[in-house]
Amino acid sequence: MSNLLEKGFKIDNKYTVLFFIKRSTSFQSYRVKGDNGKVFFLKLFSTAKLKSFQFDDEGNILEISILKNVSHPNIVKYINDGETIIDNEKYSYVVTEFISGETLSDKIQREHYVSSFDVKDLILPILNGLHYLHSLKSPVIHNEITSQNIMLDLSGNVVIPKIIDFCNARYFHQTSKAYPKDVINPFYMADECFNGIFSPQSDLFSLGALMYHLSFGLPPWYVDLTKYNSDKTKISNSILSQRKKPLAFLNIDKSNFEDSALLNVIIKATHHDIDVRFKSAKEFIQAINGEIEVEINQPTKTEKQETTLPKKDFKPNRLGKGFDRIAGMENLKSILYNDVIRALREKELFESYGLTIPNGMLLYGPPGCGKTFIAESFAEEVGYNFVQIKPSDLASIYVHGSQEKIGKLFAEARKSAPSILFIDELDAIMPSRDGDIGHSYSAEVNEFLAQMTNCSQDGIFIIGATNRPEKIDTAIMRTGRLDKHIYLPPPDDKAREQMFELHLKKRPLELGLDYELLAKKTEGYVASDIEFICNEAARKALQSKSRISMEFLEDIIKITKKSVSTNELKKYEETKMKIEGKSDDLSNRTPIGFRK
Repeated sequence: MSNLLEKGFKIDNKYTVLFFIKRSTSFQSYRVKGDNGKVFFLKLFSTAKLKSFQFDDEGNILEISILKNVSHPNIVKYINDGETIIDNEKYSYVVTEFISGETLSDKIQREHYVSSFDVKDLILPILNGLHYLHSLKSPVIHNEITSQNIMLDLSGNVVIPKIIDFCNARYFHQTSKAYPKDVINPFYMADECFNGIFSPQSDLFSLGALMYHLSFGLPPWYVDLTKYNSDKTKISNSILSQRKKPLAFLNIDKSNFEDSALLNVIIKATHHDIDVRFKSAKEFIQAINGEIEVEINQPTKTEKQETTLPKKDFKPNRLGKGFDRIAGMENLKSILYNDVIRALREKELFESYGLTIPNGMLLYGPPGCGKTFIAESFAEEVGYNFVQIKPSDLASIYVHGSQEKIGKLFAEARKSAPSILFIDELDAIMPSRDGDIGHSYSAEVNEFLAQMTNCSQDGIFIIGATNRPEKIDTAIMRTGRLDKHIYLPPPDDKAREQMFELHLKKRPLELGLDYELLAKKTEGYVASDIEFICNEAARKALQSKSRISMEFLEDIIKITKKSVSTNELKKYEETKMKIEGKSDDLSNRTPIGFRK
């Protein structure tokens, strides 16, 4: 689309356009001047041209939503947002601070490469920004850390790198199956991203690639892509094929490099295997600062090595009282005990009545309601070996590689039987085949369904957990796969009361805390919200060297938003009703609790 705004155009009588900067199919950006005389950046969105993944769960533009909720010295600062009508069409806009300086891309083009000392000074602030994003209550993945999306603020005596352009960012809890990976610079993408798996660790890979680019003037494993004429498949295959080779350092002798330890940091950060890479931005920072030593002695990855499962030991459990740790949830515990645990323990008795052994169960509901903890407690209660699987554990850069990993996973589960496979983020592993997920994803779903069918006969029980049950392939819900479907809503008053007692009981408290009142003031809050409130109240008490009081707790409650909005809860309830309409396994669930 052509430039929508001419120089001098005024938006909402607040911002006057100075000049056009850049455009895409759905947005245009401009430098503008506010009524206060200050210069800003303004990004104008054509709402009608935005894709579904560019909106949050509330229907707001995701980029604006994220920018409004972040604040860090190494992240571009949000100023304002709004809506406007141009030529009878609705547009949204966001205004951010004007950064006087240049991008890292400009710096690389001008200087070709940067000394290792300067690399540290540039990378550490960016890592601090990523550490902040990844540590938020709802973690944010930027998804496009590249040389073009880091601005250098040159307005002061010290250069300040700032992360900009959140157009491809998303909250970690959001699904990535519909994510348009083909719009991201492929040289900065982690291997698993080519298969649609995005995580905080893929942000760290991108930063490792940026370190390499700064040090040597080109992205790692660089290959000329112009000959592929924008063929996304050929581009992906070419890059992944190139990455089978050891990381080259462009004829620079490692022993003569200004900081040889930094080379090991780069190798670790850009490693093919996600389990070898840095686990967090904090660990990455410690490595650059020399607080931890990075030793790399990894062989070149082969296809055979790549399809090996990450080390996943089954945690042994003795028959115990795992449910004793869960506060409230009496109705849920009753269902699990009578319909599942007894069937597993008293197999012959149930079979004599013609009742089949359950194959697995689906735990679904809003984030923060304790699905993982319930799965662990269930494993302890029933006495089965337990292992947790995430989507990244099954990601593969090779065709059919994920299918092979799935087969190996179930083979290990059979060896460890009786065992429980807890599959987190099930919607990312088992997306609906009715959508546009591609042939390779469809093949993975088919493989999972085949392995899962009647696996209880081999001593395997499946627990799937998801915040997005509507995105799961419906075939997994039928008898012989995930037989039981259990909705986990936010905890009720009694459960919240017990949660406050749980999280506060080992801390210095003032006498007379009213847990019942605290529970009433936190209606609709999930378990993770309660824990957050207790931790923040403890920090406040620590600062004043006093005991945790009702006043501290009530003050924190006033400024703490619910993780799950009323509209989101309504959507979950609607989904619950749809699932119940398709299955006789479900009954009305009372609100639940958590640990005790």
